Amino acid sequence: MILGIDEVGRGPYAGPLVIGACILGDWQNSENAEWIEKLTDSKKLSAKRREELYVLIKEKALAAATGWVSSAEIDEIGLSEALRLATRRAVEQIQKTEVPFSEIIIDGTMNFLAGTKLEKYVSTLKKGDFLVKEISAASILAKVERDKYMAELDAVYPEYGFGKHVGYGTAAHQKAMEEFGLTPEHRRSFRPVREIAENKITTKQLGDQGGQMITNKITSKQLGDQGEQVVVDYLEASGHEIVARNYKTKLFEVDIISRKNEVLYLTEVKYRSGRDFGGALDFLDKKTQQKMHFGAGLDFIDKKKQEKMRLAVEGFMTANPEYADFTPILAVAAVGKDFKLEEWFELDE
Repeated sequence: MILGIDEVGRGPYAGPLVIGACILGDWQNSENAEWIEKLTDSKKLSAKRREELYVLIKEKALAAATGWVSSAEIDEIGLSEALRLATRRAVEQIQKTEVPFSEIIIDGTMNFLAGTKLEKYVSTLKKGDFLVKEISAASILAKVERDKYMAELDAVYPEYGFGKHVGYGTAAHQKAMEEFGLTPEHRRSFRPVREIAENKITTKQLGDQGGQMITNKITSKQLGDQGEQVVVDYLEASGHEIVARNYKTKLFEVDIISRKNEVLYLTEVKYRSGRDFGGALDFLDKKTQQKMHFGAGLDFIDKKKQEKMRLAVEGFMTANPEYADFTPILAVAAVGKDFKLEEWFELDE
């Protein structure tokens, strides 16, 4: 039987991270087939429908549980470890039910159970919350319970609007943080939150009109920063060591430089505001594609760009001689609007 796992609350500035876990069993031939067929990604459902399905999942699933990590724990151990901890907590609750499972499928591309005894049972699946009913159920469990928590938080801190944005970094939420400060539920380890805490960003200082314009720019930067963190978490979970972030040369800026074995990976990160898109290269402009496109032997599209890129790579290696013998490879990472990694791949020749 399949144990489906999904997370909710990876990207918000406030509130807990919640992992859902669910076993439905041989539902295709059961009386539950009708309502289970209607399960899908929780974000595709109305709040009312999610709550209706949540009740059915809790009542009729063979096993259903959630694992929670607080904002304070996220600040202490980091988001990557928090994802693993919340997953372990959810699975431990499932194991207490003694309902057997033979396979664990985690939504996305990251194995949050890597390094545990259960690792051999795990596979990951992009858009699993849409394709696998057990993951859909896990998504609904986590979403409904976290939203309920944020609604309760809204009653405690009504000025922040937690009931509407559930902790995500909307313009209204950022404005509230700037005006009222931070609550104990805010994730101070997230750069945008930390900057507000340090009073580096205040709309009052900027003025109403100018402040709004700059806040919009800051929001885009914050989205980029948060998107980069998602990729960093993925790379670290995949065995990469992060060497540098936002490494600047005269030619361009490399978002993330990581190493694995004797290879140096230079990753370009793009945050995508929509979910209907093609491959990752579709949203890179042609100039960036040309700058980044190289494979074995650093073969560039044209000699001029080849020389510029070679100088940039050589510049980094000269400044960091410990990497002189490493093979440089460029990669592209695409982060969706829900702050999930959609793609990470090496560029071909």
